[in-house]
Amino acid sequence: MNCKNCAFLLNQDDNYCPSCGGKVIHNRLTIKNLFEHFSEQFLNYDNKFLLTSMHLFTKPEVVIGGYIEGIRKKYVNAISYFAIAITFSGLQLFLINKFFPDAMDVTRFAAEGTQDFNSRLISFLQEYQTLVMMFYIPLYALLSKLVFLKPTKYNYTEHLVIFLYAQAQSSIFGFFFILLLLLFKIPFLLISFIYTFLMFIYMAFVLKRMYDLTLPEIILKALIFIMILVVLIILPSIAYGIYYGMKQAALKG
Repeated sequence: MNCKNCAFLLNQDDNYCPSCGGKVIHNRLTIKNLFEHFSEQFLNYDNKFLLTSMHLFTKPEVVIGGYIEGIRKKYVNAISYFAIAITFSGLQLFLINKFFPDAMDVTRFAAEGTQDFNSRLISFLQEYQTLVMMFYIPLYALLSKLVFLKPTKYNYTEHLVIFLYAQAQSSIFGFFFILLLLLFKIPFLLISFIYTFLMFIYMAFVLKRMYDLTLPEIILKALIFIMILVVLIILPSIAYGIYYGMKQAALKG
């Protein structure tokens, strides 16, 4: 019998291929062994996904720092973990639209004349959710690299890895956090503010551990990060929203 992954010649009693390490499958696929495979991959305490998720909360510098330094076997790699997070985010969006259809309607909170803009924005974010998530990674990496010019412990690519893990962890946590609060009928806008605040705190925690900073040092770095984010992203977005609202009001007038 040959390995189905690499065609290496196997012994009859081999459970794993000596060449590629792939598991040798002896039986046909059934519901039972499909569930066993799922449990082995995702529900086991010792599996990579749970271990990565737990340690990203308790010791992110070990997971992320280890990956940067070349340790790639113990934890889920950055790209794969981000891909899992995208899956969680897609499922979350489906569940919200299915069971909480009014949650994403924030136009009633918008200023007069900007409802159409906000509706288009929400539709765009839903349709291109994956691209939006991917856009934030290089943006956060760039801003953090500007903030951490000194000390120069990590280069830009390594900052990308840091935020791949941090954004993915935040998204996976958000899947459970947001749906749980929606079950208690908490307004989605309030949930978004709380979640964004917690995500920012977590990312600051990750950078604190990665750079081994004191609490006053990370607070200062966080304030600088916020200032750059406000100047480059938030203020221009608000200005465009106001401009759009005034333009729509003028057209209606």
